[in-house]
Amino acid sequence: MKDTNGLEIRKITTESQKSFTLKCVSFENGLFIVVMEGADRIGSLTVSISSSNKSNTATVIPSKYHSVFINTISERVSLMINGICIVSLYTKNPLNLEDMKAIMGDIMNIVGGKHNGDNKKKEIERYQR
Repeated sequence: MKDTNGLEIRKITTESQKSFTLKCVSFENGLFIVVMEGADRIGSLTVSISSSNKSNTATVIPSKYHSVFINTISERVSLMINGICIVSLYTKNPLNLEDMKAIMGDIMNIVGGKHNGDNKKKEIERYQR
């Protein structure tokens, strides 16, 4: 579901039958991504900012289980959009690899559609002239 205010909400059901809600709020200079299992809750929180192909990351609220996963999401998205990415992850139990792949895949679909789509259109127009 897309909102005109830059909010996109998706439901993710993984192979292990876990259900997640993914909320992505886009701004001119970044994204706020919230991944929740079950209730609407803020979980661990990581912030990344990119500048000249480098990403600086800070952990605001540490993750009990998935610090590498949440850092990877935050850094990767900040580099893709060349801006700020704030990621919150709330899970009841540790994630398995398939859960992480499903979550990362949906996030990359959202970010790729929002930020890479415009560049692709410009490249196509440039070659058609």
